[in-house]
Amino acid sequence: MNEPVRQAHWENVYATKGEGDVSWFQERPDVSLDLIRATGVGADATIVDIGGGASRLVDALFDAGFTSLSVLDLSEKALATSKARLGARGSRVKWIVADVTTWQPAESYDVWHDRAAFHFLTEAKDRDAYAECVLKAVRPAGHVIIATFAPDGPERCSGLPVMRHDAASIGAMLGSSFELVESRRHDHTTPSGAVQRFQFSRFRRLA
Repeated sequence: MNEPVRQAHWENVYATKGEGDVSWFQERPDVSLDLIRATGVGADATIVDIGGGASRLVDALFDAGFTSLSVLDLSEKALATSKARLGARGSRVKWIVADVTTWQPAESYDVWHDRAAFHFLTEAKDRDAYAECVLKAVRPAGHVIIATFAPDGPERCSGLPVMRHDAASIGAMLGSSFELVESRRHDHTTPSGAVQRFQFSRFRRLA
């Protein structure tokens, strides 16, 4: 799926569904927040949420005291939802409308967070482009947190095929510049009550 088709798909999703109607909705992104805290970065750390859309992680990070936040998503409508929800705090976020496979980061980050964006990249060229972007964006000693459907998780989401992963396949994608620090399993309950099996992997950049 090329970039314009991907963008059109996600704009349609957010145009036709409310924030709490999508399967990946979380009232409290506790696992993501725990893993970001586990990195030990300070309150002024630069954090980018890849595919953050209408996610409430940015709210939780502000509540936890973090101050330098960026959110990237293909869907301008999804980002507008978060911006409106945050009110005055929304002006303190860097909102980035972009496809991560073609994005050229303008700054370096201490923490790269991605919950459920990478698993939509089913083509090797897109995964390679993602890995190149991580290298450009994450500074040495920085941290990468990537959550995807686990090997026994769903095979499709939002009408699209996904590629399921474990920590080893995420590590192979990132390459030798990153070391695995920890991985966790997580059962996510969707708004409809279904259970989706996720894996979260946290890496540190070596050089």
